[in-house]
Amino acid sequence: MGIQTCGLNLNHKKKEMRPHGTSLFPCAGYCGHYSEEAKQTIPWHWHKELEIVYVRAGALIWQVPGQSWRLEPGDCLAVNSNVLHCAAPAPECELHSLVFDPSLVFGSGESVFAGTYIRPLISETSFDGVLLGQGEQAKETELFRTAFEALADEKFGYEFTVRECLSKICLVLCRRFQHEVAKEQTGADQDQVRIREMLDYIHCHYRDEISLEDIAGAADIGTRECLRCFRRMIRISPIQYLLRYRIMQGAELLVREPLWSVSEIAARCGFDSPSYFSQMFRRFYSCTPRDYRRADEK
Repeated sequence: MGIQTCGLNLNHKKKEMRPHGTSLFPCAGYCGHYSEEAKQTIPWHWHKELEIVYVRAGALIWQVPGQSWRLEPGDCLAVNSNVLHCAAPAPECELHSLVFDPSLVFGSGESVFAGTYIRPLISETSFDGVLLGQGEQAKETELFRTAFEALADEKFGYEFTVRECLSKICLVLCRRFQHEVAKEQTGADQDQVRIREMLDYIHCHYRDEISLEDIAGAADIGTRECLRCFRRMIRISPIQYLLRYRIMQGAELLVREPLWSVSEIAARCGFDSPSYFSQMFRRFYSCTPRDYRRADEK
């Protein structure tokens, strides 16, 4: 399988549906180049697999609910299973990543590796994302590069090398969080559940006329707590997120449905006014919807 180009296949709940590796070897490697000028970002999404990312060149802002990191060349960061995350270049970035099912490391679900180490780790609510190594000489960076290069080359026995390196990185994570595993993190865990419920609601109903009360109601909380939760977790308001999501869906439709008018796309993305859609689109993409469509056709 080798190294693949980065690309997301998300369902309406923003869960990544693309298979990472195979059932026999559940690990995949990805590379991608992102540019702020081209408005290339990694949108909010999540998957059940663990992910290790490595910045080969440039810089990247990586974000999970409530926290963000600026990653420079040589930096490695681990993202836990089932954690929402997104990223944006600053202003350009070449990114490598390994996405793998925890079972690659622990093997049998009844093993000591599963019960004592990996399952407690991925269940730890204080572990959403963590910076592993900084600079090319960091131990974790070297482990990542060895695994990534082995997966790229696919020489005989490469699976052993990849599994060994990822197991060592997981052991680093287990040691880092061993004192937190037994502690209760109900507040953070509650915020994770609430923000996912509210984002799910927005992703399902963005075409409709929805209010702050509707979004808050999806998590069975009041509007003030809804605003606080969005501020804590993803650092923008619910309405700002809704607007950005509608614009991003509009950009996708401009490319995917070339026969649809801008007015029709605006209506399908929840905008009452085509002119307001165009105004917001220009603010986000620095061009008109028609110019965006023409650029894609070239």
